[in-house]
Amino acid sequence: MRYEQFKAIYDRLNEYSDVERLAKETGLDEELLNVIYTQRTVRDATKRFHVVKRNAPRLLREWRAGSSLLSIARRWHFPPILTGLLLFQENGLSKKQFWKYVREPESITDPRLKKEMVEITKADTIYSPEGNEIQHKRGKWGEAKLQEWLEEQELTYRTEEDLRGKYSKTPDCLLDEPIKLNGWTINWIESKASFGDQVEFRKNIRGQLAQYVEMFGPGVVVYWFGHVDGLECPPGIEIIDASLCNLDCQKMGEDFCPEELPQTPHA
Repeated sequence: MRYEQFKAIYDRLNEYSDVERLAKETGLDEELLNVIYTQRTVRDATKRFHVVKRNAPRLLREWRAGSSLLSIARRWHFPPILTGLLLFQENGLSKKQFWKYVREPESITDPRLKKEMVEITKADTIYSPEGNEIQHKRGKWGEAKLQEWLEEQELTYRTEEDLRGKYSKTPDCLLDEPIKLNGWTINWIESKASFGDQVEFRKNIRGQLAQYVEMFGPGVVVYWFGHVDGLECPPGIEIIDASLCNLDCQKMGEDFCPEELPQTPHA
């Protein structure tokens, strides 16, 4: 996707209701728009978290004066669940108790609080338990899709679960032998059920991908919902979208030279 097209979509996804509206207007996949909306909301919330937290006493006063949690969240343009968390932490409620109220609103004895906790949980499509579950299932869907492709290609690999405890960081699939894919030599594949724009790609490089190159050599990250065209890839990291499923790979033959791979630096 061209950056200009992505930016136009990104800038118009201000509310959850914009997802369905834009899908109808543009013909774009609703799940793709949901993914981009989620990424934007999380980024905006991360940027503004400390600003809203500093104003938690004011939020609490507004609530005590009769404003609902949901109306306060909308006024501050902040996720409803996070608004409630900051407000009630300011009121002396522990984080553990707050999340119990979110998960078990029937345990709340105060009628107003019970009603408003149900409201913010229903309204928050990202930070609510249901929102978290959707994102978790989306991630698992991507991993399953990758493993299905690897098995179709008759490639053996180890998963993050197989490698747990052996390395500080592990990719979703570490290949038992290097392969050639799309002209690249790769040792590992990372699945991302997200959209790869510049911000997301840089975050993934810093948080995971660069370490994979150091430990395992070159690899590829799959953004199942697409990526911005022309992203600059650092040495050892390639990027692809769901078109991976239409590609065949080539197992490395006997003439493969291991010097093609970056050497793991000595500690």
